[in-house]
Amino acid sequence: MSAYFFADRDISWLSFNERVLEEAGKDSVPLNERIKFLSIFSSNLDEFYRVRMPALLALKKMDKEKTGLTVYRKAVQIIDRQQEEFGQIFNEAVLPGLTQYCFKLIYNDKIPEKLKEHTDYYFFTQVAGFLQPVLIKRNTDFFLENNQLYKAVIVQHTSGDEQLYLVNIPTNNLPRFYKITQEDGDYIVFLEDVIRQNLQHLFPSAVIVGSYNIKITRDAELDLRDEFGDLAAKIEKQLRKRDFGFATRFLYEPGMPLRHLQDMIEIFNLQKASVVEGGKHHNLKDLAQLPVSNASLSYKPWPSVQSIRPSELQETLFRAVEKEDRIVHAPYQSYDTIIRFFNEAAIDTSVERIYTTMYRVASDSRIGYALISAAKNGKKVSVLVELKARFDEANNIRWAKKMKAAGVKIIYSGNLLKVHAKIALVKRKNQSAPYLGLLATGNLNENTARFYTDHILLTAYQPMLAEMEALFDFLRKRKGKATQHILFQHLLVAQFNLQTRFLEMIDREIENARRGLPASIIIKMNNLEEEVLITKLYDASNAGVKISLIVRSICRLVPGIPGQSENITVKRIVDRYLEHGRIFLFHNTGKDEVYMGSADWMNRNIYRRIEVCFPIYNDVIRRQMINLLTIQWQDNVQAVLIDKELHNVSLQNKDGDQVRSQEAIYELLSSEIK
Repeated sequence: MSAYFFADRDISWLSFNERVLEEAGKDSVPLNERIKFLSIFSSNLDEFYRVRMPALLALKKMDKEKTGLTVYRKAVQIIDRQQEEFGQIFNEAVLPGLTQYCFKLIYNDKIPEKLKEHTDYYFFTQVAGFLQPVLIKRNTDFFLENNQLYKAVIVQHTSGDEQLYLVNIPTNNLPRFYKITQEDGDYIVFLEDVIRQNLQHLFPSAVIVGSYNIKITRDAELDLRDEFGDLAAKIEKQLRKRDFGFATRFLYEPGMPLRHLQDMIEIFNLQKASVVEGGKHHNLKDLAQLPVSNASLSYKPWPSVQSIRPSELQETLFRAVEKEDRIVHAPYQSYDTIIRFFNEAAIDTSVERIYTTMYRVASDSRIGYALISAAKNGKKVSVLVELKARFDEANNIRWAKKMKAAGVKIIYSGNLLKVHAKIALVKRKNQSAPYLGLLATGNLNENTARFYTDHILLTAYQPMLAEMEALFDFLRKRKGKATQHILFQHLLVAQFNLQTRFLEMIDREIENARRGLPASIIIKMNNLEEEVLITKLYDASNAGVKISLIVRSICRLVPGIPGQSENITVKRIVDRYLEHGRIFLFHNTGKDEVYMGSADWMNRNIYRRIEVCFPIYNDVIRRQMINLLTIQWQDNVQAVLIDKELHNVSLQNKDGDQVRSQEAIYELLSSEIK
């Protein structure tokens, strides 16, 4: 077949966000969790407008076609439909559900008169001092900040003239919600409604004609084209500009007079933004902060279990890893084992060097503190801090400065290349196994480890760890783009051998299928976009290889097309934890090969990042990973099929066995440690 079909990445991503919204719409999901899914959906959509919509706006501008929908128009159409569904879930399920438990969120109605005494007191004692009304007129120098809430207030003076003011909603300084306890339950009001109720105090000599909540979303990309100079300083400078990017979306409350709406579009130069009539309230990602406390409204807790029996740690974790590879499955298993790895490295007198990458650093990172202690304890510590991790740049810079001040050698990747690998290496003196290593599918971040599913391998396999040291040495010394002068036999490293080796393993399955041997591939990842690897999967499907894919988010591979992907099935899992681990299983005529790592199959991961995937050589761990992957593939409760139209197709069968993979994995890992 000369040409294959690939789905659009942005439409595919919107399909994922729709799956998140579907979870919010399920009656079987506890109410607090439904609210969180609405919050996640809203947060995801904000990021889409900040990161992807600028590209779609550019595509719209270049589009010369006069017929059919452009990707931009289709995306807007999908978003409009999803927003309607969001409103329906919120109004018809969430609000009545809260009322059932005596939480009355004032959303569509005015604040009840009986609460006025409380809201007035709150306004004057807590809110008023943050408010700064600004008159909006031609040639104004007022700037609408990114994702900040404002109230557009139309006032009429005694002269009869109308004027437009903007009043800031100080959500950076105050909680979004204010709770008032009454005999008949807890009433919860929005901060902007408290302000709306008291606007007359801001304009005492005028008539309030109307007030409308608005919000601007701005492009979030940083301009880092210049490869030279102090990268940290450049990024800090760019971060100060990020919230001043061009507007991609202007949200306004229904009912705003067209004349004033047009005035705002012209005054604030919003002609190129998507102008969207939203609901009464914006920034509903803040629903995650809703002050609702009732254990019955949330998931039953799954306390993390230990990954290693206490009896196996009579000496140290290092000794246990020397004897046998270990693995931690977060968040099902405690992340304490990973913290202990770094803590032991900080105090072990045999440790000479510590190397690690840090992509998204926890705000109060215990790993970061252990690395600082290690440096102060006389060890040579080298940390590659990726400054270009989107939306975590400022925190990463803060930690880089803190560690550097303590004597840690800080390495930055170049402007044009991100280091996304999740690896750490300890080098010791006078030991039979001088290297101990950590290789992970997710960030070395104890905060996200509480709700991201990831797998972290601890190993003393010396040949593979020697390759890791060579990679760290390359990252420390390199200038410009990666070259191919390191021969990796065990690790798969983007920029070196990762794509080539994956293509070779797919080719091996193709050859086996053509010889009439069993051939199959199971892959779990977050995103599947890169066309060379997708094309090879299409080739494998045509050769008769059975391919099973679990892709959480973007999937440009289109399943179920004759002559292209008849042997490919794609599933997506959305549940209480965010599926994040990347796992690759190749049948290899029954000699299963399992790889894990940091790399999705996206253009950025393959061509513009340093990624590391690693083999699982330990037989016990390999069998366990295959078992976990099989459980996930069998999920028919939280998993959906992705069809060729990118729809999420339910797999639930009330008459058959119900498999909810995250629950099954938690129960399995809990039973194994007893």
